[in-house]
Formats: sequence, structure tokens, C-alpha cells
Amino acid sequence: MPSPTRRDHDRDILRLGLPALGALAADPLVSIVDTVFVGRLGVVPLAALGVNVAVFSLAFVLFNVLEYGTTPMVARAGGRGDRQAAGRTVIQALAVAAITGPLAMLILLTFARPIVGMMGATGELVDPAVAYLRIRALAAPAVLVVTAGHGIFRGYLDTRTPLIVTLGLNVVNLVLDPLLIFGFGLGIAGAAIATVVAQWTGALWFLDLLLRRRRQVLGIELALPRLVELMPFLRIGGALALRTFALIGTMTVATAVATRVGTVAVAAHLVATEIWLFLALVVDALAVAGQALVARYRGAGDAAAARAAADRLLTWGLRIGVTLAVLFFLLAPLLPGLFTPDIEVVAAISLVYPFIVFMQPLNAVVFVWDGVFLGAEDFRFLAIQMILSGTAAGVVLLMVLPMGWGLPGVWWGMVTLMLVRGVTLGWRYWRAWPTN
Repeated sequence: MPSPTRRDHDRDILRLGLPALGALAADPLVSIVDTVFVGRLGVVPLAALGVNVAVFSLAFVLFNVLEYGTTPMVARAGGRGDRQAAGRTVIQALAVAAITGPLAMLILLTFARPIVGMMGATGELVDPAVAYLRIRALAAPAVLVVTAGHGIFRGYLDTRTPLIVTLGLNVVNLVLDPLLIFGFGLGIAGAAIATVVAQWTGALWFLDLLLRRRRQVLGIELALPRLVELMPFLRIGGALALRTFALIGTMTVATAVATRVGTVAVAAHLVATEIWLFLALVVDALAVAGQALVARYRGAGDAAAARAAADRLLTWGLRIGVTLAVLFFLLAPLLPGLFTPDIEVVAAISLVYPFIVFMQPLNAVVFVWDGVFLGAEDFRFLAIQMILSGTAAGVVLLMVLPMGWGLPGVWWGMVTLMLVRGVTLGWRYWRAWPTN
């Protein structure tokens, strides 16, 4: 069989990347919509929401194996034509979600107040932050099923289905948010309830698709997996957990430092982070394509095609990163004011907005490389390089308060994180990327 051409790679990237772009862009909309509506309640509720965004990002760090580990496992099985192995991986991923989801929920419910305190919330921030956390914790099992669903369908080279499910749950959240927050006067608790209902809608949707409507087509057999069959997830889960913990942990430290700078600073940091993550996840659509294509070519034993696809993805990534930087530079006068009417918060957002803009090309290349190495299942290296990057950023963040750098200092920590990631990933790719 002839090796894929550049045209073939471009066609595959578009086929996978465009729906993934929609799903990834829509995924953080739950938090963004919450931010927009809660921002109308005042600075304190907005800051309490900001604390929770960081908490929930960190809380599910251990379970990203359900997405990043499942995609290459399913895709590699598909690449070698083993439909039954792909189906078994689906059941194993759902079993892990079913076991760990309730446990995560119990921990969040039990330790809600200490967790909020560890994030630096004090005084008037504590009660609304705890209330939101306890309600939102009820969605923990659903979040893990949704996470597994994304990874599973990507492994089957289907990014359209996750897009449809993601859009559906966002519609639920968009309808319920204003109704519960303002219509029923529930405030920030209403935002939490809306998110819980939306996440469970997505989880039940994925389960219906996988276990009923598409079960036979995907080769899924309804049989409880044995514990030994879950070992692949445990083996790669540790490395992926370290990788994601270092990343989200750095983001969490950044939020904690911003919280200690002041209420206005953490509110502005929340908005800036939401914009930054939205743009990063847009580029991450290429990383999703990279995971699936590299794993599929590796399963088929075609290392040259895997490298050619990765090279093409990097070209696409750099171009998109530059385009996003230009676009959001032009939107600078408009965006901050869309999130909050508070003049002080808008001024603080504008102070760090240039960081968001000029990091886009670097972010794009880093996210593509990340997807390529996930597809190659080089999980140990990803853990090591992320720990190094997070440590470097942490040093900068810990200097912010003593040096009086304020919110811009927090964002210099973010720049450090992405620079070190770029250097380490680039070295591995050009000097020592595995070819088998």
C-alpha cells in the first residue's frame, strides 16, 4: 500500500480536526457561559467561581487517562484491524469511569471547605465557593463518562459524535443558567445546578450511543472486564496523571497566587484564563487529529507516515497560531468588557491581555507536539517534560507576591510554562522521537 501523500494528510486533518475544533471550542463554553452570567452577580461570586474552575480542573487530573490514554489504544487497535480489541478497550474505559467517578464525588463533597481554603479563599469568598463546589461535585461521575466518551470516539476516528454531544450539553447549560441564576434567584448555586444537569445529559447520551445504538457497529461486547484487563489504564494512568497534574497544578498555583493578590486580580485572572484556554483548545483540535492519526499509523506499522502526518500538523498549527494572535489583537478593545461590567476588573484584564495574544503561535506548536507524543504513547517523556516545565513556572509564580509583580507576574509564570514545554518537546521531536 503506498504511503499517504501530503494531500491525504491534509484531508485527514480536516476530516478529524474540524469537528474536533467544534467540540474543543464548545467544551469550555460551559465555564465561559457560567462566567458571563455569574459575572453579572458581582465581583465576589465571579471570584468564587474562579476558585472552583481551578479546583475542578485539578480534581479530575488523575482521570485524563480516560481521554488521552483511550484514544491511542482504540486507534492503534483499529490500525491493525483488531475490532474486538478496540471494543474491549471501550468497556474497560467505561468501567474505570464507573468505579472512580463516585469516589471523586465523595471526596469533593466531604472535603469541600478545606479544598476551598487550600485555594486561598477567605472571608466573603468561602461560603459561595463551598456552595458551588458541593453542588457541582454531583456531576463527577458524569464528567468521567463524558471524558471517556470523547477519547473512545476519537480513537475510532470519529470526532463528529463528540461535537454533537458537546453542543447538546452546552445548549442545556445555556438555557438553564439564566433561568436558575436569575429567574429562580439561585445565584451562583443556580450556575452549579445547570452544569450538573448538562454534564449528566452528555454522559447518558454517550452511554446510549456506545452501549445500545452503535454497540454492534463498533464491536463492543457487553461483558464486565476483569481487574487484570484494567491494568493498561493503571500503567499509563500514573504517567498521564503526573503530566496533567504538573500542568493543571501550575494553573492552580497561578490562580491561588492571583487570589492572594486580591479579589479584583483573581476575577480578572479567571476571565483571562478562560480566553487563553479557549484559544488553546481551538488549536488542540490539531492535537486530537495528531493523537488519532499517529496511533493509527503506528498500529499499521507505518512509522514514516506517522512522522509525515506530524510534520504537516505542525505546519498547520503554526499558521493557525499566528492567525489567532492577529485576530485577538484586533478584538482587544471589545473582549474584556463582555465578561464583566466592573471597571476595575476590565482594567486588570486589559493589563494581561497582551500575554494571551502573543503566546498563541507558541501555544499552537506546543499543543500539536503534545498530541503527537500522546498518539505515540510516549507517556513517560510527557510526564518528565511537564514536571520540568511546571517547576520552572512555579519558581516564577512563587516570586510574584514577595516581589510585588501583581497579576502580570502571574502571567509571566504562564509564559515560562509554555516556553519550557516548547523547548523540551521540540528537542524530543527533532532529536529522539520514537519511530516505531
